[in-house]
Amino acid sequence: MRWFPRALSSSRRGGEEVLPSPNIWYYQKAYEVENRAQDVDDEIWRVLAGARDWSGADVLDIGCGDGFHLPRFAATARSVVGVEPHEPLVRDARNRVERLANVEVRQGRAQRLPLPDAAFDVVHARTAYFFGPGCEPGLREAERVLRPGGLMMIVDLDVTSEPYGRWMRLDLPHYDPPGVEKFFARQGFDCRKVMTRWQFEDAAAMEAVLKIEFSAPVAAKAIAEVRRLNEVSSGAGEKQVTLPVGYRVHTRVKPTGLVVPDHSVSSADASSGVVSSASPRMP
Repeated sequence: MRWFPRALSSSRRGGEEVLPSPNIWYYQKAYEVENRAQDVDDEIWRVLAGARDWSGADVLDIGCGDGFHLPRFAATARSVVGVEPHEPLVRDARNRVERLANVEVRQGRAQRLPLPDAAFDVVHARTAYFFGPGCEPGLREAERVLRPGGLMMIVDLDVTSEPYGRWMRLDLPHYDPPGVEKFFARQGFDCRKVMTRWQFEDAAAMEAVLKIEFSAPVAAKAIAEVRRLNEVSSGAGEKQVTLPVGYRVHTRVKPTGLVVPDHSVSSADASSGVVSSASPRMP
């Protein structure tokens, strides 16, 4: 996933900062191709399911985009809510899940979720908002809406992996992968690195995706390298193309504790002297 500098990319929605996604917001068709190509062996899903079985659970997907992952959760979850700030994607996500009675999509921001306290057993976010230092407001909100014992699952790209991480580092020379991992560790997250395989129908699909993920010079380098890895000539387009891509899966359980009946577990309780289940690890 390609990020733009915060100062250059931020916009305002209702007086609060929103960071536009530089790919799905502007190249939704190409991003659908990317979603379908990603993790064809379900390695990430196996790690997530091993961390928490969401069968019969209430699941929140933060930054759900056009809802690509919502049906996967809905197959076994009791309820699924997707939250997405970009109105066109909210509309398309609702269209994607319109036949799924246990799924709802709401427009909102990670920093101010339009949801009640302690409403979910699982909070999931994949390459959305939670990229390290600066995402503390979203972490606090995710903690707020989790029930005691609930699990937060953050999936992001492993910028140390090869070759995809190397291309990312070319576009993000100031990005500090060890620093980001230390940040999540300080927040109380466990981290598991997962190597996945992306598979494209042909070289043209691969090129379309890499062009929305990287700057033009880096995309050109990446495309040439993927062609060499797959032994695809510059004119070939019919052969399936694969690409190894590494991810990090960060997980954290919300501690259980004394919760007074008929009181929320929000930060307001702490100021009133009520003992809540909010994690002491949160900033």
